[in-house]
Amino acid sequence: MDYIQQAYKGTLGMWKYLIIPILFFGLVALNSLAINLLNIDVEEIIQKEIQEKGANRFLLESMIPFVVGLAMVFFWVKYVHNQSITSLSTSRKKIDWKRVFFSFTLWAMVTLIIFCIGYFMTPENYQWNFQLDSFLVLVVISIVLIPIQTSFEEYFFRGYLMQGLGVAFKNRWIPLLVTSLIFGLLHIENPEVAKLGKLILVYYIGTGFFLGIITLMDEGIELALGFHAANNLVTALLVTADWTAFQTNSLFLDKSEPTLGYDVFIPVLIIYPLLLVLFSKKYGWSNWQQKLFGKVEKPMLNEVQ
Repeated sequence: MDYIQQAYKGTLGMWKYLIIPILFFGLVALNSLAINLLNIDVEEIIQKEIQEKGANRFLLESMIPFVVGLAMVFFWVKYVHNQSITSLSTSRKKIDWKRVFFSFTLWAMVTLIIFCIGYFMTPENYQWNFQLDSFLVLVVISIVLIPIQTSFEEYFFRGYLMQGLGVAFKNRWIPLLVTSLIFGLLHIENPEVAKLGKLILVYYIGTGFFLGIITLMDEGIELALGFHAANNLVTALLVTADWTAFQTNSLFLDKSEPTLGYDVFIPVLIIYPLLLVLFSKKYGWSNWQQKLFGKVEKPMLNEVQ
């Protein structure tokens, strides 16, 4: 059984697959509606909260909804769908943590290299921000909670929605397209979008497609879990700015004037394709057309068991 077919190991039902997305997207829609109708300045609110509570407490509180969200997804899948968390995670007999850590390490190294190149090219754009006590607290909060935040997004988009849509539409390309577009568009209220313009959504949507592709090709979300955790964790610890969604007591502050340059599209156009080639060689991916665009067949009874 492939990854999407793992959903057949649980009990299906349209209403079961609608409840969690309705709750999630309903809250997102209400939040977006309030921001636009009341003309709320998200960046101003973030700055005010950080000044009043401190960056570490603000980060801690902003992570709590993701902890609740991941717990809800796991509870719903296990006790309503009667599906194991392992089958939500992978088509393998157990979660391959080596894949998670390989992807994490690889993207963490790439992120560090990109930062070093930027720092040595324009050191004036960066301000050393190290404060031992605050940074140590940040490290603890980040290591514990940021992987939970990214895991919620992966289990919800590349796990629950990917499998649910695949079973509903009996193919793979609709789940890939829908989850990638929604994942990218949900970043529309991020402070970065307000600063750089909506064209930056190409990066977020492209990242969604990349994560979706490696999930379908690798028959599990392990690589996506590692990549996403590394992306957010390294960013939170290494460098943030006062106009980004993550504003922490990081080692560096980016003081440059935000502009939408060609470098924003380098990951989507160059780095992600190179990573796909690397993963493909390492894990022996094949039959791309079937895995990305093929039909999803209901497995035989003996296969499900």
